[in-house]
Amino acid sequence: MSMSDFISTILSSPYNPVNIRSRSTRTKAYFALSLVCFFWGTTWLASKQGVRFMPALQMAGIRQFLGGSVYVIYFLFRKDVLWPRGKEWITIFVLGLLNFILSNGLATWGVKYISGGLASIINAIIPLWLVVIGLFSASKQKLPRMALVGFAFGFAGICVIFYEHLNDFLNANFRLGILLSVAATWSWAFGTIYTKEHAKRFNPYFGIGLQMIISGIVLYGTSSAAGLSVPLAQVPWQSWAAISYLVIFGSVISFIAYLYALQHLTAEQTSLYAYINPIVAVVLGALIFGERFTLFIAIGGLVTLYGVYMVNNSLRKLK
Repeated sequence: MSMSDFISTILSSPYNPVNIRSRSTRTKAYFALSLVCFFWGTTWLASKQGVRFMPALQMAGIRQFLGGSVYVIYFLFRKDVLWPRGKEWITIFVLGLLNFILSNGLATWGVKYISGGLASIINAIIPLWLVVIGLFSASKQKLPRMALVGFAFGFAGICVIFYEHLNDFLNANFRLGILLSVAATWSWAFGTIYTKEHAKRFNPYFGIGLQMIISGIVLYGTSSAAGLSVPLAQVPWQSWAAISYLVIFGSVISFIAYLYALQHLTAEQTSLYAYINPIVAVVLGALIFGERFTLFIAIGGLVTLYGVYMVNNSLRKLK
């Protein structure tokens, strides 16, 4: 099977987790997962480089519009895709708002003021917010003790990381970057909950494509209306290179690989990407771009990720 046939098979299949024991299939799934672990870790660094030369929201809008267009154009050529109907469009718009306009847009804006490695660690705490939301939820389902312990570990790790950044909080730009990054994690957490409660029948890749196109238009339009954009002809090659990388490797290949891994590996195995992405971002950020990598970041990051693991593991047992 050629690479194009392999991708076509994945894109044409609705999301349906299965247990495949074929060694060749497992090998492909592990390879797909390794791509996700690496590429999604590097997207923070690519975003950091891109926003150095152009407005963040404008860059996020272009990236999402182009990435979403790849999916939608593919399915338009197939002519057998099921378009959302009626109230299903509400789900598309809400997920586009939570996962792309707010979460990705704010995260891209935030990385303009903080390092890509630090932004990736903040992004990893999304499961901790699920615990907080659960504590104030109207649901009578009791959170497991291990989830609360994991939350404590995660919070302690964040405190360790920011111990040496206390002076940085005197910098208004640094505070803004942290605020935007944290807000992005809250939006994604609510998007996760909304996704579970409003699962739809249409192909997930097509749905993602529609969400990205809508969010791309909104972000670009908002950036232009607020005077936070530059003419496309003035966008330097560094930003176009970052956008190209984010579209090809962050929005297309990684999403395809992620859903393939999710279909052919257990949820526990697939979730490894959440712990490896920050490590990739921190290490490569230090080696390639000279970002700060200190003992506090190393220890705090590991403690935070362990807390996230405890939360994920305990919440998964509730399903």
